[in-house]
Amino acid sequence: MITVSIVDDNQKLRDSITTFLGGAPGFRCVSAYGSAAAALKHLPDDKPDVVLMDINMSGMDGIECVAQLKARMPELQIVMFTVYEDTDRIFKALAAGANGYLLKRAAPVKLLEAIRDVNAGGSAMSSSIARKVVASFQKAAPALKTEAHLSPREQGVLDCLAKGMTYKAIADQLGISIETIRTHLKRVYQKLHVQSRTEAVAKYVRL
Repeated sequence: MITVSIVDDNQKLRDSITTFLGGAPGFRCVSAYGSAAAALKHLPDDKPDVVLMDINMSGMDGIECVAQLKARMPELQIVMFTVYEDTDRIFKALAAGANGYLLKRAAPVKLLEAIRDVNAGGSAMSSSIARKVVASFQKAAPALKTEAHLSPREQGVLDCLAKGMTYKAIADQLGISIETIRTHLKRVYQKLHVQSRTEAVAKYVRL
């Protein structure tokens, strides 16, 4: 059972997602909050597996809420669930610690897939968001190679992560073990001076 919390100031949407998740086998909505302040107060006690986070909310926005939640709960998996698809917000959300970025117009089945993916260690994104991330990565790759001296294999692992692939999918595609992927990522963290998979991907696509 994957437990989910929702943070969105649209009550109708919160109620709709809560009802939808309640009828989806293998999922359970444990809480829903209309503000970042309420989420920061209660989520540490709720301990959900995955949080669906809106960006544009009154008071503190969702990106800042992600940063503060990640500082308190580093293992928490967060999917931005928003109407915004501009590059600036995407990268700010990823840099803050978001594990996925899904547009609200996505089909309900895609929402369930995104929750499953991030819960399994992936980095789920709407296809249009993934294309923006990959396009930025492709422009940045030559500069990054010179800047950080990443090996072709390390770049390959980051390329796959930027596309939202799980460790298992990466292992299958590259013909390596999941443990080898973790070893490559440890080296990447050192070279890019980051502490997490999400930070590494965010820095990778921006350099």
